Amino acid sequence: MDWIENNAWMLWLVLALVLGGIEMVSLSFVFLMLSGGALAAFVTALLHGPAWLQGLVFALVSVGMIVFVRPLAIRRMRRGIEDVRTNVDRLVGSRATVMEPVDSAKGLIKIGGDVWTARAERGEFLPGDVVQVVAIDGATAVVAPGDETSPYRS
Repeated sequence: MDWIENNAWMLWLVLALVLGGIEMVSLSFVFLMLSGGALAAFVTALLHGPAWLQGLVFALVSVGMIVFVRPLAIRRMRRGIEDVRTNVDRLVGSRATVMEPVDSAKGLIKIGGDVWTARAERGEFLPGDVVQVVAIDGATAVVAPGDETSPYRS
């Protein structure tokens, strides 16, 4: 029993690492918070705190992190996922160059390095005009006059 009291820091460190490893598989943020509690208990053991204090620190820090830190981390992670535009969604707002005349029925534009069929939301555009993609309708880009102040660039 004397050995455990003298080397409790090792047990807390191993527990923190094991819980961290479980978190890498589960991705639930619960085991990460428990790992944080184990690290706090590890520090308490290094400072020669009694076993009851180490356990109390582990419990309080773990519960505190689950209640206060975990919701913030989950909210931040979900917000980041929703903000990412992929596939054709990322093209909306981009500037494009007219390759062939574009009217309300047909035309061709170049977005970045790709050539797309296009139709004008309003008006007509001639080759060389800069337009802005306002929507994607199937495989056709719907374009409007280019806005030079747009934050989106192709």
